[in-house]
Amino acid sequence: MKTRTLRNAISIALLVTAAGATLPVLGQGELPGAVVPGDASASNLAVKTDFDLPAGELAAALDALGRQSGLRMRYPPELVAGRTVRAVQGRMGWRDALTRLLAGSGLEYELVDSRTVAIRRGAGQARATGSKAAPTAAPGSASPAPAVTNMASVQVTGTRIRGGSTPSPVITLSSKQIQQEGFSDLGEVIRSVPQNFSGGQNPGVAAGAAQGGPSDQNMTGGSGLNLRGLGPDATLTLLNGHRMSYGGFAQSVDISAIPVEAVQRLEIVPDGASAIYGSDAVGGVANVILKRDFDGVTAGTRYGGATEGGLTTREYSVTAGTTWATGGFIVAGEKTSNDPVYSDQRDYTQSMYRPSTLWQGNDLRSGLLSLHQSLGDSTELHLDALRSERNILTDMAYASTYSPAKIKSDTTLLAPSFDIWLPGDWTLTLSGALGKEKNIVSATTVNRASGVVTAHSPVTYRNKSLTYEIGAEGPLVTLPGGEARLAAGAGYRYNDFLYLSGNAVKADGEESSRFAYAELNLPLVGPEQSVGGIERLALTGAVRAEDGDYGRVTTPRFGVVYSPSADFSLKASWGKSFKASTLEQRYSAGTAIYYPASTFGVGYPVDAAALWLAGGNVNLRPERARTRSGSLAFHPEALSSLELELTWFDIDYTERVLKPINTVDVFGNPIYADFVHYNPTEAAQMAALASAGTFYNYVGSPYDAGKVVAIIDGRYLNAARQRIKGSDLSGSYQVGLGLGQLTVRGSASWLDSTQSLTAAQRPYDLAGTLFYPARVSSRLGAVWQQGGFTASLFGNYKSGVTNVANGRKGASFTTFDATLRYDTGARDDAWSNLALELSAQNLFNRAPPLYVVTSLTYTPYDSTNYSAVGRFLSLSVSKHW
Repeated sequence: MKTRTLRNAISIALLVTAAGATLPVLGQGELPGAVVPGDASASNLAVKTDFDLPAGELAAALDALGRQSGLRMRYPPELVAGRTVRAVQGRMGWRDALTRLLAGSGLEYELVDSRTVAIRRGAGQARATGSKAAPTAAPGSASPAPAVTNMASVQVTGTRIRGGSTPSPVITLSSKQIQQEGFSDLGEVIRSVPQNFSGGQNPGVAAGAAQGGPSDQNMTGGSGLNLRGLGPDATLTLLNGHRMSYGGFAQSVDISAIPVEAVQRLEIVPDGASAIYGSDAVGGVANVILKRDFDGVTAGTRYGGATEGGLTTREYSVTAGTTWATGGFIVAGEKTSNDPVYSDQRDYTQSMYRPSTLWQGNDLRSGLLSLHQSLGDSTELHLDALRSERNILTDMAYASTYSPAKIKSDTTLLAPSFDIWLPGDWTLTLSGALGKEKNIVSATTVNRASGVVTAHSPVTYRNKSLTYEIGAEGPLVTLPGGEARLAAGAGYRYNDFLYLSGNAVKADGEESSRFAYAELNLPLVGPEQSVGGIERLALTGAVRAEDGDYGRVTTPRFGVVYSPSADFSLKASWGKSFKASTLEQRYSAGTAIYYPASTFGVGYPVDAAALWLAGGNVNLRPERARTRSGSLAFHPEALSSLELELTWFDIDYTERVLKPINTVDVFGNPIYADFVHYNPTEAAQMAALASAGTFYNYVGSPYDAGKVVAIIDGRYLNAARQRIKGSDLSGSYQVGLGLGQLTVRGSASWLDSTQSLTAAQRPYDLAGTLFYPARVSSRLGAVWQQGGFTASLFGNYKSGVTNVANGRKGASFTTFDATLRYDTGARDDAWSNLALELSAQNLFNRAPPLYVVTSLTYTPYDSTNYSAVGRFLSLSVSKHW
């Protein structure tokens, strides 16, 4: 397998190198179907054209702009239908011409690639993608200022069809929103999303949280998405559409390592998406889309801390970029450090053993590069690279000892790709991605009385991923509602995992898979057909087949997008998704333990024994899910800045991998009957012992096969079934207020999730219980902006969770965040483009709701749902040149 992996790595290198050498030759012809006056690259900011764009319908003017500039103009027909514009004439850049056309329309433009411009709804509406809207001309001005264009990924997240519609809801957080709400990194961003659970891999997850599952231990210091609370390994995270390497043993991806200053927007699809992306996309998929065109240099610093003590934070960042006639790049670097929050710094954790950290200490250095370069007229190279180094400090304390730990995490991603434009509006894409992550945990155990180090436990986790893919997308036929488009492709994916404890190998495994996919978008009816009761109707379908070391899996998805009028949109999807078990679950070293039978129950002789199996399981099958969702959006034309969307979802998740037995009451319990082999033969015992790498004898006498009354399978097993359902509500509204604009936006999520280990067990609640997602989460607030001044206030709510041990439900948790920002804008003095920001999180210093713990090692609050930071104040300063 190692040799084959090396061959595959060499193959991708040769493929990319050969493509880079030959594509300029292939790209010497004109772009099919486009007029190319000189250099028609959209990235060429210096080229000016004599534009003559007619007054009248916006669609006709956009088409004329495309012909005269040599660019492809893409827009949904229903978006521009009925809109009219004034004539635009004169010699100018294409951006100025397009900005004038769109002024006051509420629409925005966005570069899809160096030859394609897409028209979308404005950023003030929930359906916006985060691009800058074309501004309305100020009174008395000759024309609006040129819009700052941002770059999008090649596709909308959730579909591989360029300009296609996805039948699933999409949550979009633009760079403007991130700035307005005072977030300093993407970890803070995802923890604000109601559909995301903060358990799993997040810096505030503290001692005791592992009661909710082994993944609730932050071994990397990073922040990972955990949509619907299905686990950090059941949400797929992408960077510009590329898979990133897993971190630690839980297969989480650290999204906070990506410098937020380089992010254009974050798109989240909280719906099963394995038919599009493959394994892991059960809870959904998140795509971090980077800025592509960035001119100049921005430097910033931030200082903050918790008013109750701890979390003193220092951040420094530099972002730079430039563009030229055929390309451009952006590079970003940041250095962030924060002190820990200790239990003795909060009144409600004074009784915990000390020292104990409530929030990890952190030192992060990260850098990112994103580059695009045209190679001839028909080819474009893209390159994304990320490197981060993080050091973590955390402490856990017990009655007579305490354990300080230092964790070092290194992450690397290198992802090149080529887009090749073919005749007939088809595009061929070649891409590859290599990701690595290494985590070294150095933990010691110290005797509290003597101060002597009694144990040192170094642990290393190493993950590596390799992906390469070829795909094509383009039109098939023209239907009444538009072009029927197809996306199809194939590829290869490889993952490698190593777990060392000291010098002993605890887990070492790899997996590879080959895959092929196809997706079809059929626009059956459009507004121009004037069909009664049908403004728009489109059907979508996708299927993906994977052949991996874990078996063969086929995942389909079907959807419909229907608008009865311009004011309403309905979406519905049905599909199947899957997740391969983690490599730690499959390849952890096996252990067989020889116990007295009385350990697991009564009814057997005193000298009877039982054999307990623990560790990994190479025979694990993929976890499978059936997903359904539906949404209704209201976006009235009469009130164009209003957007409301109600979403319903249902996930039937089977074959979930876990260790089902966590109690001593095993014998005679019907729940565990499937996991206990009673009266095993000697041959069965020998097979069980042979499957384990290590044997322990806790009986006190030599092993005697004749006394073994049962073999208990305590390994990772495909055992659980979960049912997750609920609804989301989101909306936004923008209105002029005084001399400025007021934007109100928010989102809320209601969740119901249950689990059963076997068919014999009655499902029990997960959502609304300790260390699982709260049933209700929401974030609602307002932003007021006038000139360079911005003020925002947002409220966050999480309902209380129940301690199943005693049936007591805790209180809810409500906090408020506020941000004040002033940007001087472009000026002719030293104060030009200077921004000052004051931000407060948990403005009123709300303490988390408490519960009674069983150990003073544990935090007396649910650290997966609530934070112990309290009020956090920060001051930021940045300047752009």
